[in-house]
Amino acid sequence: MEPAISVDSLVQYRGRKPVLNGVSFEVAPGERFGVFGAGGAGKTTLLHSVAGIRRIDAGTVTVFGCNVRQSESFKKDTGLVTEVRSLFLDLTAAENLDFFTILKDAPGESAEQVCRRLELGAYLNVQADQLDGGAFQRLSLACALLNSPRLLVIDGLIRDIDLESRQILLDELNRYSAAGGTYIWGFGDVGCCRLVDRVGWLEHGAMKIFLPDQASQEWGRRMQQAEKGSGVERA
Repeated sequence: MEPAISVDSLVQYRGRKPVLNGVSFEVAPGERFGVFGAGGAGKTTLLHSVAGIRRIDAGTVTVFGCNVRQSESFKKDTGLVTEVRSLFLDLTAAENLDFFTILKDAPGESAEQVCRRLELGAYLNVQADQLDGGAFQRLSLACALLNSPRLLVIDGLIRDIDLESRQILLDELNRYSAAGGTYIWGFGDVGCCRLVDRVGWLEHGAMKIFLPDQASQEWGRRMQQAEKGSGVERA
């Protein structure tokens, strides 16, 4: 089966320094793939490369068999949620949904359906820049889902938001995955590893693939080493 995402020897520079240095991996259709790493490890750079919104310096990224350097046809099957606030902040939630419905040529009933699932009814007339973090992320995911994408590219999503919104967002990701959707999700919280099928750990420009339990164990091992090195012992 053709992979949903294939990344081969990807190199991306930040200034003169490679932030990604020969990264290669594949994501299978229907897989929940996590990209884990510390701040500055290159998670956003990688995700933007997959989404086709960052120029590729070297290497190849293929989405649904489409080389992202040569064609944008894959974007009709892709939804993107960025870590920064990338919606139209001077528009209401409803106006953002209307705009992206037209932009994505999505069915008219799509906005109503995602609004209901993400419980956005109370926020439709609120300007986007007035939404709290959780409501804004729910709106961001709703806009990404309007075209019923086969692939979601997600950066952050549940960081520093209220618990209710976090659960609503995770429930929607579970629904999306259960329906056969594929997603690649970047996060810096090791606890999110348990929410995906495999974890690509970015560090020093390279990626190592772990199963969720392996990633958590490796994090725990490193934490123990750090505590021993600092002279701090666990209670």
